[in-house]
Amino acid sequence: MPPTPTQPTVAIAGGGLAGLAAACALSDAGFRVTLFEKRPFLGGRASSYEHPGTGEVVDNCQHVLFRVCTNLVKFYEHIGVADQIRWFDQMNFIEPGGRVSVMKASPLPAPLHTAPSFLHFPFLSTTDKLAITRALIPLTLMVQKDSGQSFQQWLNAHGQTKNAVARFWHPILISALSEDLDRISVSAAAQVVRESMKTPAARHMGVPTLPLTDLYNAAGDYVRSHGGRLHCRCPLESFAADASQVRVRVRDKEGVAPEETFDYLVLALPFDALESVLPMGENSIPLREKIAHFENSPITGIHLWFDRQISDLDHAVLLDRTIQWMFHKSRLQPMRAQSENGSGPGSYIELVVSSSKTLIDKSRAEIVDLALSEVREFFPAARDANLVKSTVIKEVNATYSPRPGIDAHRPTPITAWPRVFLAGDWTATGWPATMEGAVRSGYLAAEALADASGNKGMRFLSPDMPASGLMRLFVK
Repeated sequence: MPPTPTQPTVAIAGGGLAGLAAACALSDAGFRVTLFEKRPFLGGRASSYEHPGTGEVVDNCQHVLFRVCTNLVKFYEHIGVADQIRWFDQMNFIEPGGRVSVMKASPLPAPLHTAPSFLHFPFLSTTDKLAITRALIPLTLMVQKDSGQSFQQWLNAHGQTKNAVARFWHPILISALSEDLDRISVSAAAQVVRESMKTPAARHMGVPTLPLTDLYNAAGDYVRSHGGRLHCRCPLESFAADASQVRVRVRDKEGVAPEETFDYLVLALPFDALESVLPMGENSIPLREKIAHFENSPITGIHLWFDRQISDLDHAVLLDRTIQWMFHKSRLQPMRAQSENGSGPGSYIELVVSSSKTLIDKSRAEIVDLALSEVREFFPAARDANLVKSTVIKEVNATYSPRPGIDAHRPTPITAWPRVFLAGDWTATGWPATMEGAVRSGYLAAEALADASGNKGMRFLSPDMPASGLMRLFVK
């Protein structure tokens, strides 16, 4: 659809999920979008690129979604890539030594649908299961407020055993929120539990079958098809807004910073990148004060290529060690199926360590040695496999830390500048730092911008997944 002179113009700073969601929604609503992205590719922290040391296209970190992520699912449908998500209805837990336990749904109504699997977990004792059940009841059936208490303190107050914390709460919540339990708010932890229990379909896990940037290039194509423009390697340097327009200065590929004028601006940037582009003056003070409360938490992805198959599992939660998740990329992504030594298909796996503070100062070789040692504990076939190549990707600023009290400082999309709006998973989305939260923020910013332009009542957010079974009595 070619642009027309009467279309209002919108600049979007940031080509991650928040910016792309806003760009697609506003393109649909008749705005002429220009998106500026600092990196040479789209996707932000959910991106992929050709790694120079391995020659392989790697994701900067494995990203997954769940059926309960209604806005992310809608976004994928919107840009035409929903068929590139592979869905799983069970979760595998592996102990050192290789014993596998499976969590899956039963015919029981929510929230009891996973109870039979849970009760048969051999890695939890009867005492552990009773303690976990006592905690699950209030977390699932009642909305928990942020009282300033950490989730670790909440668990201690609710009689959780050491083993229950290490083998249940730790792998589930640190993976979901990328933060240590003593730095997670009770409200954030409770939301993860409650949303996953509201209906059996809620916990179905989706894994992309393409490298992440290939997935999100479709969003770029969607914006272009609606007359929009995309500029990579073009970070926002500054902006100035008045009552009638927004002047944006962006550094282009040649290092020049020309100024362009737009009707509106969406700042879809991480909080630590946003601060440097805010204008000086009183209007910026409240937002700067909010940003000052935020901290980042790191995620490390470890990519290993073996000369033979090391497992027939597509994914697994790993217990009791540093590594938390294994994703078998050569099984999950058809393009990865290959022979490393000519004798048969190899295994390419990505290992994920969320809240990976202990790995930040370690060298690549140290991390690979640690990962290889742990992989051989969980997957006996890896002991006879040769490591062909490897790499480590540290996303130091992966997510904001969902600490107690932080929700009070998450800003809405509306700023002190009437033509400037905020998006990003760290803003007030009602969700933690997830792909779903990022997409919600983009849609919320688009709604606020549409309202400001006079198109009041234009809505892009999808409704939450409805509860089923007994959960309908507790979720409104």
